[in-house]
Amino acid sequence: MKKKIILTGDRPTGKLHIGHYVGSLRRRVELQNTGEFDKIYIMIADAQALTDNADNPEKIRESILNVTLDYLAAGIDPEKVTIFIQSGVPQLTELAFYYMNLVSVSRVQRNPTVKTEIKMRNFEANIPLGFFCYPVSQAADITLFHGTVVPAGEDQKPMIELTNEIVRRFNTIYGEVFDEAQILLPDNAACMRLPGTDGKAKMSKSLGNCIYLSDPAEVVEQKVKSMYTDPTHLKVSDPGHLEGNAVFTYLDAFCKDEHFAKYLPEYQNLQELKDHYTRGGLGDMKCKMFLLKIMQETLEPIRQRRAEWEQRLPEVKEILRRGTEEACRVGEETMQQVRQAMRIDYFNGEWELSK
Repeated sequence: MKKKIILTGDRPTGKLHIGHYVGSLRRRVELQNTGEFDKIYIMIADAQALTDNADNPEKIRESILNVTLDYLAAGIDPEKVTIFIQSGVPQLTELAFYYMNLVSVSRVQRNPTVKTEIKMRNFEANIPLGFFCYPVSQAADITLFHGTVVPAGEDQKPMIELTNEIVRRFNTIYGEVFDEAQILLPDNAACMRLPGTDGKAKMSKSLGNCIYLSDPAEVVEQKVKSMYTDPTHLKVSDPGHLEGNAVFTYLDAFCKDEHFAKYLPEYQNLQELKDHYTRGGLGDMKCKMFLLKIMQETLEPIRQRRAEWEQRLPEVKEILRRGTEEACRVGEETMQQVRQAMRIDYFNGEWELSK
């Protein structure tokens, strides 16, 4: 029976925010506790982060610890999950190099996620080669560990499609070594891409529109109170609009029916709140204060666990060291299969001139 193996991860370019949390991190914690998977790997993709931060390695170095602290604070259990650092596994680089022969430049250029990322970073005229090749690198990340399930947002679907194209081409040329992977999307549409607090489509560190998992309570309060709503909702009596309203998108992502009994008992559920807002008579600040209570309830235990782990940094580093060593062992086992399939294991077995 084919093993069920999860491979997922994050670029360490700063602390993680609630977009990461609802997009994948919360789901990872749930998945690790199901017992349904043979192995779960979480990769801190520092090599990928360096493709557009090559001149600032110290930022990546510090972010690795911050991301790991956020993982542990959110509930990732290092006894159930292998957390490792990408650059510490040289087999990933080797496999990515071989994969580059199996995909064309034009195919990578057509990848819609690559197009979006290039535009967002203003790389149109001067794309770093390492950044351009990161979809191929990502295929290596998944397949080196024989990943079959990749929890990720909808924007990563083109990456998984390219990974599976590479897998099919490799298996056709060299023999069956790898399995195709499937993406595991968030089960809540609002979680697929949480907007920024300013209403912009993407929550981004560079745009300054994030709520971080480690933000103090007073910072979260300030960010929620200033959150973008409906610019046409000038008076409480005005009908409000839900589309593009960040407060209601966040409520879709975080709110549960039991929150109403605790914090807003005059409503039974979110639909009743939405109906009142759209017909008029409900103020934005009342909705924001309800959201704030939910956010504080969600983030407070995460903040507390992070503070505890910050006092145990040697243990955090040891978790990373052990995970990276394990990833290397597994990676080398896979590369032995790859080299044999590709007939480049020159000093193992027969190697003769053809007659």
